[in-house]
Amino acid sequence: MAFVNEYVKEIIELEVALFHARARLEVSADDEALHDLRICIRRIRSLLSPLRSIAATSSLREAAAQVGRLTTPTRDLEVMAIELQARGMPAQAAARRARLQADYKAILGDAALKRLFVALDKWPSLFRAEDAGRDSAKLKRLIGRALTKQIDKLHAALNDPQFDRHELRILVKRSRYLTEAFPHLSPLSKKAAKSLKAVQAALGSWHDHFQWCLKVKEQADLQPLEQIWLEASVKELAEAEAEIKRLQRLLPDIAKKHRAQH
Repeated sequence: MAFVNEYVKEIIELEVALFHARARLEVSADDEALHDLRICIRRIRSLLSPLRSIAATSSLREAAAQVGRLTTPTRDLEVMAIELQARGMPAQAAARRARLQADYKAILGDAALKRLFVALDKWPSLFRAEDAGRDSAKLKRLIGRALTKQIDKLHAALNDPQFDRHELRILVKRSRYLTEAFPHLSPLSKKAAKSLKAVQAALGSWHDHFQWCLKVKEQADLQPLEQIWLEASVKELAEAEAEIKRLQRLLPDIAKKHRAQH
């Protein structure tokens, strides 16, 4: 199958998976429906990210981004409830879970979710009308350039000890998702990709505990966990820094290679 066809097929398969996740959320079938819906959206955004210059992708990219923003607070609430239950605080967990059904209903009724499905329906024909939608070689070049640019940005950030770790977490996350979306076009080795995932996990855990410590100041019932979360955030940031050093060694300096060639 031509690369363009594989690309379109993957977006369509994600649309189907998104339908299933929405249906599960509608009937409260399980606790992972929203999480799975967000994974589908994340993968769609990663697949579209290299094609920012193509007009046909703009409405779908924006619709997916809107639903991502819409669902983030509710997913954060789910994760907090899970954390509180695991820490032996069932009453506090139940208080947060009690708000979830109303949140799910609001998400399902929001115009942003409807716009996303409309955009997904329209996207294949719009994309096929573009040059890159008919030319596999051109599509690969666009994606290859985007991957190179992303890895170069990451390389510069990793080598800047003053680079904000919150911003680095986002950059690492985007780099990982883009690499996973196009593994055969990525310049990263398997070891580098594995290290990238480890950095994201460590920075993600650190970020969660950091944010939860901030919430303690607004939500008094979280006070018993403040010290535990603070200690966890310090430990996880140290783990992240160690993994960052490993990733620095594994990440290719693509910009340097290009300079050497020219």
